[in-house]
Amino acid sequence: MGPSNMLSLENALLGVIGARIRLQTVLASHPTMEGTLFTACPLTNLVAIAVPTSPTNPPTHHILPISSIQNFTLISAPPAPGSFASPPNTTPPLSSLPTAALRARADAAVARLKEAASRKNKAVGKEAQDLFDSICRTLPTRWDGNNIVVNETVIVSPPYRGEDCRAGNGVPAQSLNRVRKVVSHAPE
Repeated sequence: MGPSNMLSLENALLGVIGARIRLQTVLASHPTMEGTLFTACPLTNLVAIAVPTSPTNPPTHHILPISSIQNFTLISAPPAPGSFASPPNTTPPLSSLPTAALRARADAAVARLKEAASRKNKAVGKEAQDLFDSICRTLPTRWDGNNIVVNETVIVSPPYRGEDCRAGNGVPAQSLNRVRKVVSHAPE
């Protein structure tokens, strides 16, 4: 047979997907591997071989470059064409998803988005929103119409200056003074 009749290693491997093979490689960690050829990809020049670890455990899949294969030996033929039987022990069982944890994660994300949306007031200007954002970094803050409510005790009304802060009866002067200080020093 001349060189034109020789089959390339890549094409030979493509023809025996699902077969049990023995690979001789140039890899020091795995000079010889024996298992079921899971796949061979001509685009990436990689092969995957399912090597059994024990009769009760699923096989370990090794992915290696075709260029690292010196030769291979066919141990048993692949399943017949048209047969839909998969090679034995090559597909790991699917595990169930933790739907309760996923639902909780999604609910928490929605709650965070709703909270962020509630902190935006489209009825006020950029300066008022910036002041609100500045205050809410350090103090519990919410919108009540165009008023900023801080600590549920101090209300800052438009035009949002220190003298526009007022507190209800029984609110310590210290709370009102702290909010006035933050409002007075806020960038305009």
